[in-house]
Amino acid sequence: MNQRTPCVVFLLLALLLAACAEPATESEQSTENSERITENQANTPQSPVSNPQSPSAIWQPAPGTSWQWQLTGDIDTSLDVVMYDIDLFDAPQAVIEELKGDGRIVICYFSAGSYEEWRDDAGDFPEAVLGETLEGWPDERWLDIRNQAAIEPIMARRLDTAVQKGCDGVEPDNVTAYANDSGFDISEADQIAYNIWLAEAAHARGLSIGLKNALDLVETLQPHFDWALNEECYQYDECEALRPFTQAGKAVFGVEYEGDPEEFCPVLNEMDFDWLLKRLDLDAWRVACR
Repeated sequence: MNQRTPCVVFLLLALLLAACAEPATESEQSTENSERITENQANTPQSPVSNPQSPSAIWQPAPGTSWQWQLTGDIDTSLDVVMYDIDLFDAPQAVIEELKGDGRIVICYFSAGSYEEWRDDAGDFPEAVLGETLEGWPDERWLDIRNQAAIEPIMARRLDTAVQKGCDGVEPDNVTAYANDSGFDISEADQIAYNIWLAEAAHARGLSIGLKNALDLVETLQPHFDWALNEECYQYDECEALRPFTQAGKAVFGVEYEGDPEEFCPVLNEMDFDWLLKRLDLDAWRVACR
């Protein structure tokens, strides 16, 4: 026998075994790929902010999210912050697109509880829903939020406008008519129902929504809102009321209009709030606590 014959036999046996071996199934391949993806994700640093990945994803920022709040003047888009809170009506579309192009989250401000005579849709409000003037704001009047048939369609259109303009979320203002001299007999229950409607209407459109002030309602409304925004809780010694948001892993944004940042920033940083010193007209100027 030729001395190379055993080698040939072994080679044929190896080929036969390889041919008989079953290839990995599609399911096994998918599992293996998924395990690799999961391992890669585990090794990838995670942002403290959950940015939207699809139209159905709603932005819910964690404490420590940097931000800017500017409602007047030419918007300074140069700040290295995660979120900009700007006016729904007045912010130029080009600015929204620029901020979005730079990877910013854009929150759009509008008043959900007051009539502002200069707004484009001011003519949509019937006289019957216009109440007393807001203290310190002579061009604004409280709305009768109990009148769902009149108010909710207007606010729904504003939310639709936010979607059309590319806003990631909204900051509805003046959601405390029940605690003010509105000219209407609005109860706390009425206010809670309206605020929850706002949250649900925003979420139905894929919009993030913040609870503005309304400190006495935080315990009830925190589960319905994605973050909070407060004015001057340090000055009025009210900041403890906002802790349910940070305890739920949600950011608390806020501003002081007076005071020394060296005094209030350490306190608010310790509470894990994200605070700014701003001027009352909310122009571009700011001092950030962190």
